Amino acid sequence: MTPQSELLNRNKAFASSFDKADLPILPTLQTLIACLDARTDPAHLFGLELGDAVVIRNTGGRVTRAVIEEVATLAALVRAAINGQEPRFNVILMQHTQCGAQRLAQPEMQAMMKDKLGIDVSEYAIHDQRSDLMGDIDRLCAAVQVPGGISVSATLYDVATGLVEEIAPAKSLQDWRAERIPTAALTSASL
Repeated sequence: MTPQSELLNRNKAFASSFDKADLPILPTLQTLIACLDARTDPAHLFGLELGDAVVIRNTGGRVTRAVIEEVATLAALVRAAINGQEPRFNVILMQHTQCGAQRLAQPEMQAMMKDKLGIDVSEYAIHDQRSDLMGDIDRLCAAVQVPGGISVSATLYDVATGLVEEIAPAKSLQDWRAERIPTAALTSASL
């Protein structure tokens, strides 16, 4: 049996008792979680059910330009769905121990990826998870297209214990901006 046929068989088993056809388009927990590694499926870690949260799977769980665009797009879609009101949902940034993206911090790995694939992986590199998570919050703070009413937190999952540690508590992006970006920069960015 191929992996594809195994997955299709699992889906048939899932669909045989499927009763969620009427789920709303907006996630019931008003949450978005970002992480890629197969050992860190947020649905399992947080006990998510279908329809609970939006999950972005990306290398290193980093806030990249693509993730900023996804969050901004989701915010615009939510705003449209709630008749132009300020979107209020949670973004949980999540990294994990023993992450393969730590290898992307090695200059020789970055050079090889650039030379062989033409890909600059520096924005995916993980140097120190705690400081990188705070840097990712800063990237969201600097993204003027992401509304300030969105709540942002950062977590670190330990693949050896199964526990998720809170690195940064949930706060509105507006509060993060006030705390992490100098007032002059906020004014010039016209947030």
